[in-house]
Amino acid sequence: MIRRPKIAEINEIMAITQACARDMSSRGIEQWNEHYPSRTAFEYDLEMEELFVIEQDQKIIGSVTLSFTKDEEYKPIEWLGPDTKHLYVHRLCVDPEQQGKGVARQLMDFAENYGKKQGCASVRLDTFSQNPRNIRFYKARGYQQRADVFFPKQSTHPFHCFELLL
Repeated sequence: MIRRPKIAEINEIMAITQACARDMSSRGIEQWNEHYPSRTAFEYDLEMEELFVIEQDQKIIGSVTLSFTKDEEYKPIEWLGPDTKHLYVHRLCVDPEQQGKGVARQLMDFAENYGKKQGCASVRLDTFSQNPRNIRFYKARGYQQRADVFFPKQSTHPFHCFELLL
């Protein structure tokens, strides 16, 4: 089930992101660190009603932030869709013990359907250039790679921007 979380569940979400960071780091992917994702970011997402969790057997196993706000880093990107309403996907995470079981697919199905229901022209996101698994995942879903953005507090490597027209 996908739903909005409660403030008391931020600790569970943080535990999942920390497990993801450790898992990625063990595979040489330095995507998340002590700066990102932060508790403050998730608390803001919750306050803005942009944070969603997926649970199984009454346990949170992943989360995603769905926003209609275009971040500053995305402004120079030449996107496919007209500059109207778009859905931006941030901080998608799945407990490493649950990865490979279709949980990320469920979260992205939810995000794309949510975007359609909200009248968005497209779904936009970025993913770390050094994470081939994520790149394959989004390309397999029909997302088109646009350009790169940089988040210096996270990495010296770029993040690839992707877009799916709805």
